[in-house]
Amino acid sequence: MTEAESRIGYEFQNRSLLIQALTHPSYGSDHHTPHYQRLEFLGDAVLELYVSEALYRSYPDLPEGKLSRMRADLVKESTLAEALTRLKLNDLILLSVGEDRSGGRHKPSILCDVLEAVIGAVYLDGGRRKAGEFIKRALGEQLRRDTSRDDHLDSKSRLQSVLQAQGEMPVYELTAAEGPAHAPSFTYVVKAGETVLGTGTGHSKQLAQLKAAQNALDALTEK
Repeated sequence: MTEAESRIGYEFQNRSLLIQALTHPSYGSDHHTPHYQRLEFLGDAVLELYVSEALYRSYPDLPEGKLSRMRADLVKESTLAEALTRLKLNDLILLSVGEDRSGGRHKPSILCDVLEAVIGAVYLDGGRRKAGEFIKRALGEQLRRDTSRDDHLDSKSRLQSVLQAQGEMPVYELTAAEGPAHAPSFTYVVKAGETVLGTGTGHSKQLAQLKAAQNALDALTEK
């Protein structure tokens, strides 16, 4: 726990919160101990509020729609998973043997959940200011980078724009749904007519569709 605190940059008064934040449901179930899902619920809200306020203060002239897209980019799964990996906290997650063997320590969905849980734990233990300091430490350059001029349309929106210009619309089809309830995996293909343009897999249907759309965009760019 001392190593975890060093990587987080915060010393807990109640270390049980930190242990809970690093405990995956599979480990919690095997050992009958609290896991991170409740803290993740809280941390998600704390993170969204912190990022919303930071963007609101940094870009006083931007409209709500643009700010919302910028926030979505900062709190999306891939960004948070990269942040947790950068802090090397994935090495300290408590996983069941099966989840560890299946690569759980590197699954973006789990890494994202743990980061949000740690935010929740710091918030409960040290308050809003300490939670904000950790978020700033975790997101680092992402928070400081001026993204106000970036195109924040997600891959599904971009693909739809490309296909509409050709008189077509993307259609997403679920081709596989696997895994346990706490770690599902969905696979989608995106088609234009009968032509498959791309495929994507993710822990949620939305993420799988976004990955399929990005895969299609990459393929169309290479043509």
